[in-house]
Amino acid sequence: MMDWTDRHCRYFHRLLSPHARLYTEMVTSAALVRGRQLRLLEHSQQEHPVALQLGGSDPQELALAARDGEVAGYDEINLNVGCPSDRVQSGRFGACLMREPALVGDCVRAMRDAVSVPVTVKCRIGVDDQDDYADLQHFTEVMLAAGVEVLMVHARKAWLQGLSPKENREIPPLDYQRVYRLKREFPGLVVVINGGITSVEQVQAHLAEVDGVMLGRAAYHDPYLLARLENALHGAALPDRAEVLRHLRPYVEAELERGTALKHITRHLLGLYQGEPGARGFRRRLSEEAHRPGAGWAVLEQAMQEPFLAQQAAA
Repeated sequence: MMDWTDRHCRYFHRLLSPHARLYTEMVTSAALVRGRQLRLLEHSQQEHPVALQLGGSDPQELALAARDGEVAGYDEINLNVGCPSDRVQSGRFGACLMREPALVGDCVRAMRDAVSVPVTVKCRIGVDDQDDYADLQHFTEVMLAAGVEVLMVHARKAWLQGLSPKENREIPPLDYQRVYRLKREFPGLVVVINGGITSVEQVQAHLAEVDGVMLGRAAYHDPYLLARLENALHGAALPDRAEVLRHLRPYVEAELERGTALKHITRHLLGLYQGEPGARGFRRRLSEEAHRPGAGWAVLEQAMQEPFLAQQAAA
């Protein structure tokens, strides 16, 4: 979710889902430790519980980055060894590290020694020709030995050569059974499943087999899915979409005062009315107006009228 789940996105998603644990986009340890780009750690108190996701392969550098994250107030530090992008491979982190479980174990130990908050790992079920369950089993054993108590598993292998990051999210077949087997064989490990999950019903089915479900692009493109999950899993009333946006108003106005351009916030809102009458008009209004100089809250008020007018016309 690099370049997607920034602080504006997370604040919005928290309004829809009080119970979900939110994760940052992946931040490289080098950016924090060598680049001192500590602005990447900025977040709102309303986001908690929120985890910082790190990418890197140097144990000491990751330890320092994890400490930065803990000082910044994050509730969890997550090491991503599942991302297949070229940018990640060139830095020797992400999914290519699944070939080096011992190094990942060293990274986890160094991070755990540096912080008191939980250190978790996100991985794939395999990478390239490393496609036997035994490989995932061995990787998991090494993680447990390093002190990992929570493992997020994207139920696809990653092809590091020949497939783009987008293709890696779609072409390698999903193998949920392999993740279920992992949970059965390591019952003390908290296993969170990820990959291709797009509905409340699918989430509920997975929760019968594993401990948690991680959503990425499905929740981004249809954020109201988070509200439907709150309703199904926690009994929360389904909120009115326009009311959710009005709860966002103080945040938007405070960010505008800080000099944040409206478009940086509204780009995360485009899918809120996904599948509803007026969704296209809502998206169009935000896309056309939010980037204009001086754009403010009035743009959102106007956009909220699009679904209302569409519903009236349908009636």
